[in-house]
Amino acid sequence: MLRGELSVAELDLQTHDEMVRASGTLKHDVEVQLLEESLLVRGSLRLTVDCECVRCLKPFLYPLELNDWTCYLPLVGDEKVPVVDDSVDLTGVIREDILLALPAHPVCDPHCAGLTGAKPGSKKDNESGQAEGIPSVWTQLDKLKIRN
Repeated sequence: MLRGELSVAELDLQTHDEMVRASGTLKHDVEVQLLEESLLVRGSLRLTVDCECVRCLKPFLYPLELNDWTCYLPLVGDEKVPVVDDSVDLTGVIREDILLALPAHPVCDPHCAGLTGAKPGSKKDNESGQAEGIPSVWTQLDKLKIRN
């Protein structure tokens, strides 16, 4: 069993996204098993990510949890991992899986109405999905008169 923490700086986790910033520490709890000519790593990874809602621009914390994380690492062949002093560096594999698990469009609340001023959970118009009392863009386009 390998338990511990790894700083985002050591993980070299760069999101290249203005709405998602990794800071703090990655908590890991993994078990490594030696199979014939490979390693099987299983466990959990946890990281709290600083996000900004793409709808309302409000900052919030996103708890990224990979509870059933599994990694298969061959020790022989073309894709073998380098072994240095009986150790294998898992940093690159962990980094890749975390980047894949980050939210593409982080939202603070599924009912977030964005910058419209409507409160989360407000009544929605069934047809347009707009918050009640806020004119739809389509309504404005319907008023447009085009001449031939």
